[in-house]
Amino acid sequence: MVRRRTAAAAGALFALLAVWASAATWFIVFHDDALARFMTRQSALQYAYEERVSALRARLDRVATQKLLEQDGVETRIAELASRQVALENRQAMLLGLTEPAADAARDSAASTGALPGRTARQKPVPTPEALGLRSELPDPAATPAPGLSLPLRVAGLEASLDAVAAQQSLALDRILQSSRSEAVRLRRVVADLGLDPGRFAPPRSAGLGGPLVPVGAGAFETLLVQAQRSVGERDDLRRIVRGLPLTRPIVGDAGLSSQYGYRVDPFTRGLALHTGVDLKAEYGAPARAAAAGTVVSADYAGGYGNMVEIDHGHGIATRYAHLSAFAVSPGQTVEAGQIIGRVGSTGRSTAPHLHYETRIDGEPVDPQRFLRAGAWALAAR
Repeated sequence: MVRRRTAAAAGALFALLAVWASAATWFIVFHDDALARFMTRQSALQYAYEERVSALRARLDRVATQKLLEQDGVETRIAELASRQVALENRQAMLLGLTEPAADAARDSAASTGALPGRTARQKPVPTPEALGLRSELPDPAATPAPGLSLPLRVAGLEASLDAVAAQQSLALDRILQSSRSEAVRLRRVVADLGLDPGRFAPPRSAGLGGPLVPVGAGAFETLLVQAQRSVGERDDLRRIVRGLPLTRPIVGDAGLSSQYGYRVDPFTRGLALHTGVDLKAEYGAPARAAAAGTVVSADYAGGYGNMVEIDHGHGIATRYAHLSAFAVSPGQTVEAGQIIGRVGSTGRSTAPHLHYETRIDGEPVDPQRFLRAGAWALAAR
């Protein structure tokens, strides 16, 4: 009995030792392989994590670089906007320089068109650039943009505003060009109808010009500006010429003529004689007015003219006002168009009160009706 128990215990011990020996042998044989697989899995996980971190870091770098580029782009656009505003302000100054002479000419329109004093022409306004405040009011690109509207969108809105101003200025310049051309054609016709050479009115000496050379662009606006400046310059020269011509009627109203210029039957001798002016119907004492600005050459009794005023308008052009009952000016006095120079009468070789009116070029009498008709046409064409 004891032996059987001892044998059973020995067998169990032997089996346990066999199992332990087998497990130890398996561990010794397969330990390195399991450890290698474990290390391989860990290395793969580590490599995958590092690759993901690298990808995220590269993405962050790209986003940061894009933001920097966008910010630099916005700053560049803002600088360009400020430069464009300066250019638009310079353009506006040029436009005002072209339109300001028109206001001065409007005040002198009575002499240049035959209109009575006080009649003025309305000028079309020129668009003025909006006060965008690019150089002082634009936000800092690094600052947080306003809620609901990003900084690039705000810059785009300012760009659109400047584009609109530039378009308005181009339209205004085109209007100035077309208007000056049209007026130059009208004034050129007035001078041509009078048979006058514009060269006789050229100033004796042009004003001095100079300054440093600052080149500008050669775009559509600049090309149009050069054309407008030339057209406005020609128009202003013609205005100056026409303003000095005797185009205004010396008698207010349209009472008509009692005698034309040219050959006629003399009212005293009943023979054929040259009438060197026109006789304008007027009541005794009615005001006689200067037909254009000038200098009084004489205001005295002059034989058959009776009491006569002669006005020198420059460039060889003069006018005479005869048979006056009274003088309102004296020799050497400067007069303006429409200014009263005397009173209608019947002194000298006259049969009844009227105004004998003459126009002379280089001392020779010409038909005053040429000038009066030109003045009436110029007034109607305005």
